[in-house]
Amino acid sequence: MNLAHLLQRQARMAPERPAIFHGTHCVATHAQWAQRCQHLALHFQAAGLLPGDRVALFMRNHVRYLELVFAAWWAGLAVVPINAKLHVREAQWILDNAQARWAFVTADITHDTGENLSGLERVIDVDSAEADTLWQLPERAVDTPISERNANDLAWLFYTSGTTGRPKGVMITHRNLMTMGLGYFCDVDAVSPKDTIAYAAPMSHGAGIYAIPHLMAGARHMVPPSGGFDPAELFALGQQVGPLSMFAAPTIVKRLVDHAESAGLSERTCSQSFKTVVYGGAPMYAADMQRALRVMGPRFVQIYGQGESPMVGTALSRHHLQDTEHPRHLDRLASIGVAQTPVNIRVTDEQGRDLPLGEVGEVLLQGDSVMAGYWRNPEATAKAIQNGWLFTGDMGCLDADGFLTLKDRSKDMIISGGSNIYPREIEEVLLHAPGVSEVAVVGTPDAEWGELVVAFVVPQAEHTIDTAALDALCLQEIARFKRPKRYVVVDSLPKNNYGKVLKTELRQSLV
Repeated sequence: MNLAHLLQRQARMAPERPAIFHGTHCVATHAQWAQRCQHLALHFQAAGLLPGDRVALFMRNHVRYLELVFAAWWAGLAVVPINAKLHVREAQWILDNAQARWAFVTADITHDTGENLSGLERVIDVDSAEADTLWQLPERAVDTPISERNANDLAWLFYTSGTTGRPKGVMITHRNLMTMGLGYFCDVDAVSPKDTIAYAAPMSHGAGIYAIPHLMAGARHMVPPSGGFDPAELFALGQQVGPLSMFAAPTIVKRLVDHAESAGLSERTCSQSFKTVVYGGAPMYAADMQRALRVMGPRFVQIYGQGESPMVGTALSRHHLQDTEHPRHLDRLASIGVAQTPVNIRVTDEQGRDLPLGEVGEVLLQGDSVMAGYWRNPEATAKAIQNGWLFTGDMGCLDADGFLTLKDRSKDMIISGGSNIYPREIEEVLLHAPGVSEVAVVGTPDAEWGELVVAFVVPQAEHTIDTAALDALCLQEIARFKRPKRYVVVDSLPKNNYGKVLKTELRQSLV
């Protein structure tokens, strides 16, 4: 099984069908997409890259992103997607850990630091003359066979941080992603060749792998000219190329609705711009979704998944969101839906025993979407996957109809604007600041971003904390979106008898 066969199939069935767009401009048909992938795969192989080798993409959203992904798969390589928001030093750690041989980049991501990636055989700017040479097709079409891969071979090495600090490489296989793609049609949305998926959220995350079900259906793929999220741009593009489908964090949904409301757009006009908005990655307030449905109509589907089971966990369907006559509609609106078709879900106590309906415990997932394990980290793998079940670290409860409601996270992860932020990573940076004795980082609820990062800082004796200096240090060492939005200087941190910081008390003090 090799996911590149999906592209080959479409190129044979509908070679002239437009496939990849930059805004309204078509840059590749399915046949051209496949031909470029074959050509790039031949370059990879000629350079000595072997099946299983890793190629990293440290890029903003770009029309060449999908060509690189499927070219790597065509050659039997594994893709390492890296969030373009990360600091270059953070990306370097991922590249070193993944033992990547090549990296493709968009040059603007290093402008803030002036630092470059090192330790790779080649680093290629996708907008450079060097890249243009790679993409230049020969006069005579190449016919590069697709590398044979096992269903359990690595396809997508996605790095997700943990409370222990350093990121962990989640090993996602061809089987995992094929399962996700097929499950999309069962639980999320129907797709036709006339549909267009817009990549406004980072293609290094769930938005990028949603290319798979849309390729299966022969749909179109569009990168907005802005390369990101601009509500006015997306509404206009939807009017021009047809209703868009997209993945969005709740904060993006809120901004779409804000724009529609401020521009006085009718539900009918919204339906001409958007077919489906799949949202997830952070809590969605029920009131915000009620407003979204009121302003934009039944455009929305909620999904819950993790990097360890990409985009596959639960789904709250279009039907459930708009079924206002159901006696438990508000409860369902506050839930994250029911188990998607490819997975089973359990809620268990600390001993792994199933809990009665309505009781809160850890959410466990099982199915063909669950990762093969963590890259070069057997200890973390053994802890996360036990007897075939993925221990998610999320706390929730099931009702009699199978709806799962999340209550809390056993980890201290913060989700702001759909991005995962891990407190210890920030704490370790701040502890290097002069005059800092102790630090505890927590999230506080925010209506727009979901959560904001707050740092509680204890100064050393006879020292005064300069919060501007703390902010400058964070900007130097970690990605901009991770830095605290507020610093609270305190005399001490609340702790239990074992010396553990009571972060619950810190969060409560911010309410």
